[in-house]
Parts: sequence; structure tokens; C-alpha cells
Amino acid sequence: MEPYGNQFNLKKKVPYQGKKNSEKISILNIKLIHQIFDTINISLLVLIFIFFFLSFDSQRKWSNTYKTLSKTRVINSNLIDYISKIEEFYIGELESLNTYKKTKPEDLIYLDQIVEGKESLFKKNFISFIEGLSDSKYQEGY
Repeated sequence: MEPYGNQFNLKKKVPYQGKKNSEKISILNIKLIHQIFDTINISLLVLIFIFFFLSFDSQRKWSNTYKTLSKTRVINSNLIDYISKIEEFYIGELESLNTYKKTKPEDLIYLDQIVEGKESLFKKNFISFIEGLSDSKYQEGY
């Protein structure tokens, strides 16, 4: 021991061979620990990527399912509208059956056929020409 001021420096002399073995063991332990952590990190990254792609796949499937459900809902609402219109029509028809009276031949009134007068094309055009002259439709000059 060598005195240095008021303190003594205590140095333990360790044989060089023992120091070398302990360094080899600690270096091997550190390398082994690093390999274990690297393996764990790589496996975690692989799991993260797998779950990432699985989540995208499930999101895509859910989007397709939602789109199909939306189309089905629109079709169903249209069907409900059509069904309600048909029901309304048939209810109206059923109600109208009660308001109309079934007729018998005795209830019918037969009218004589009215003869329509046939007017000639010349007479029709001549009357139209006379009316045009009286309305000043046909004028001479500018």
C-alpha cells in the first residue's frame, strides 16, 4: 500500500488469468442476452406486422359487409314502400266494392242513339273563311 495524502489506495492484485476468464464469461453472457432480446424484438415485430395486416383484412371485410347491408336496407325500404302502395290499392278496391251497387237488367235505361250530323269539308272550310274575313284575319295590303 502506498500512502497518498491522508488516504491509502487499496489495490487488490488479481491474477491476469482469472480476470480474462471473468471477461469471457461476461462477454458471452452479454452476447447471449443480446441475442435473446433481438429474438424477442424480431418476433414482436413479426407479430405486429401480422396483426396489422389482419386488421386491414378484417376492416376490408367489414366495409364490404356494411356496404352490402346498406344496399339491402335500401332494397327493403323500397319493398316496404311498394307493399304499402299495393295494400292501399287493394284496400281501396275492397272499400269500393261496398259502395257500388250491382245492377240488374231492369235497372238499366236504354236511350235512343243520337244521330250525329255529318258536315262536309267544303262547308266547314267556307265557314272558317267567312269568319276569318269578318274578324279581319285576312287583310289586303301591308
